[in-house]
Amino acid sequence: MDSLFNPDILLPTLVGLPLIAAILTTLLKGPGLRASISIAMALIQLIIVATLLLWFSNNGTNLETQYQRYSLGGWGAPLGIDLAIDGFSALMLVLTAVLTLVLTVYSRYYFFEPHSRLDKTARFWPLWWLLIMGINALFLSGDIFNIYVTLEIVGLAAVSLVALDGSRAALTAALRYLLVGLLGSLCYLLAVVLLYRAYGTLDLAQLNAIAEPTVITWAALALITTGLLLKTALVPLHFWLPLAHGSAPAPVSAILSALVVKTSFYLLARFWLDTLAPAATDYGLLMLGVLGAAAILWGSIQALRATRLKLMVAYSTVAQLGYLFLLFPLFSPDEGARGAGLSGPAVSAVGYFIVAHACAKAAMFLAAGNIMRTFGHDEIARLHGLAKYMPLSLFTFAIAGASLIGLPPSAGFLSKWLLLNVAIDTAQWWWAVIILMGGLMAAMYVFRVLNSAFVSVDENAQIEPKNLPTNKLPTMMSLCAFLLAMLTVVLGFNAELILDLVTVGEDV
Repeated sequence: MDSLFNPDILLPTLVGLPLIAAILTTLLKGPGLRASISIAMALIQLIIVATLLLWFSNNGTNLETQYQRYSLGGWGAPLGIDLAIDGFSALMLVLTAVLTLVLTVYSRYYFFEPHSRLDKTARFWPLWWLLIMGINALFLSGDIFNIYVTLEIVGLAAVSLVALDGSRAALTAALRYLLVGLLGSLCYLLAVVLLYRAYGTLDLAQLNAIAEPTVITWAALALITTGLLLKTALVPLHFWLPLAHGSAPAPVSAILSALVVKTSFYLLARFWLDTLAPAATDYGLLMLGVLGAAAILWGSIQALRATRLKLMVAYSTVAQLGYLFLLFPLFSPDEGARGAGLSGPAVSAVGYFIVAHACAKAAMFLAAGNIMRTFGHDEIARLHGLAKYMPLSLFTFAIAGASLIGLPPSAGFLSKWLLLNVAIDTAQWWWAVIILMGGLMAAMYVFRVLNSAFVSVDENAQIEPKNLPTNKLPTMMSLCAFLLAMLTVVLGFNAELILDLVTVGEDV
């Protein structure tokens, strides 16, 4: 029985299971059956991830910062494809499994339209599971070409899901997303060619051991950075994100903001601070931090100016992504010694921020989707009386917003507190100012929505009948959003669950 729980079985299963789900939801007929299969597969995926972590714990492996590697078919690097896992990638897999389960349950009700002749689930579920497969494979990939393949799978599935609605806005956003994604992939692929030409291997661990600060390595790192920044939508390359996230169906917007844009950030952190760390320069790390600070301020300003709720949440994503890039200037050189992997106070703070932001932003997008489904629109100025008609969705939005602002006892508060501590400990107080300013601006656009929601319909003479709720919302949709919001509170009281996972093996 122990062999069934061995990582040699579990890691490939995390890639194969979503692929099986995609095939089954393509072949099977009926939206109810597809949804049931999807929920079952999402639950199995979560069990597999939990079993994987339990296996490491029981065997004393502790996910040392050096990769734990598994060769598919017995063919190791550089000929075969290796799967690799460490604390940071394990954290991302756990986050993916949890969000997949909640969003899959939500999607079952979101796309249920009994009186519609067009069955969107026939297209949604296969694309959904291809996206999950790509995300899992990306976090487990041990070589840079396989990462390119997973980036393409994630990108094409995400673009197709954005276009699922079929509206003009959705198709325009999907086309822009597609072109940007292809350009980013091309830059990344050119970097793969340069690295293979220079070092004769595509394996991440081998590149980490032999990479040198040469012109070719610098050029490859520059191409990787350009391509992945396009996919992450860091300012000033964010132009595609607000329209794509704002036009997509609610569960798609949630996973795009919570996970998809973070896959490319995860790779940037991996290349800059681990695999190609010898080629990373202090100036380059500082510039990434400056772009992150610009994203915090510019994204917040645009969120304040947004007239639609989903567009405001999308611009908030642009702002919140900026916090992640503070990792680069805050990452201490002694933490980034060759072979040490991704570890240290800055990595712990950003890893915790990733989880806090993912739960809060997914909850916020689901709440916005619930509001849009009930009222038939998401114009902020016309959401008067929302507190009366949708108290749970508004409460969900408020809790998620509190986490984005950084109010205690939310996980968002602890993540920003950790970032502030690292900034102060490293004598880089200017980043602390940016963090505090971002929190204040987040409070402004969150409370703008709450202020409109608590204006009574009876007290506003300009309210028209069409501004009142027109559709009934399934209870489960509200509960899924509320669950994600409450996770930000629960994690605020149990920070060690995340921090221990990110920092395992530092003292090994």
